[in-house]
Amino acid sequence: MLAGNLGIPTDLPAAVRIAFHGSHRRLDLGKLNGEHFAVMAGAGFDAQMINDADRGLKDRAGRLAYVLTGLRHVRDEPVRTKIRVDGRKWFNGPATCVLFGNVGTITGGIRAFDDARPDDGYLDVGVATAEGALQWARTLGRAATGRSERSPFIEMTQGQEIDVKFAEPIVYELDGGERGSSKRLQAKVVPATLTFCVPEE
Repeated sequence: MLAGNLGIPTDLPAAVRIAFHGSHRRLDLGKLNGEHFAVMAGAGFDAQMINDADRGLKDRAGRLAYVLTGLRHVRDEPVRTKIRVDGRKWFNGPATCVLFGNVGTITGGIRAFDDARPDDGYLDVGVATAEGALQWARTLGRAATGRSERSPFIEMTQGQEIDVKFAEPIVYELDGGERGSSKRLQAKVVPATLTFCVPEE
């Protein structure tokens, strides 16, 4: 997913040419509960969907695996969530998903964070409050066809340090890998950590 967000093609010869002749770009990383991530991390609906889409299902169904597993969780109950961004209170209420983005596009080509950049020194943060199949359909539909932040069930901001507290343990993931459950997530940006070769502008 990182390569796609950077405009690096899946065609191997073309990607190799970029590696040798592309422009060098310094990129940020995110860090969540002590582990680094390059693309995104999340808790709740996002993590449950990824956790359920095991390797066998992904091999058989491809991207459709995430749709199938997502359908299992559209009726999950929201969890009371408190979020501080750069030391300030930002969110306090029931949430069904919390997402941290270093880049904008997630699996399936859905633009989760419209203005995210991997070299701006910030993490993008999103909270979903959607409940039930109808609200999730509206939320994901808006993400696929327009700007996610215009959904009535989405709140977004940016920050360098984010502290999230849940009323109960909740499953979380980093770059598509499930990491277990926690009542607290501490995220921060690690600026200009990696150097990538990207297509020349």
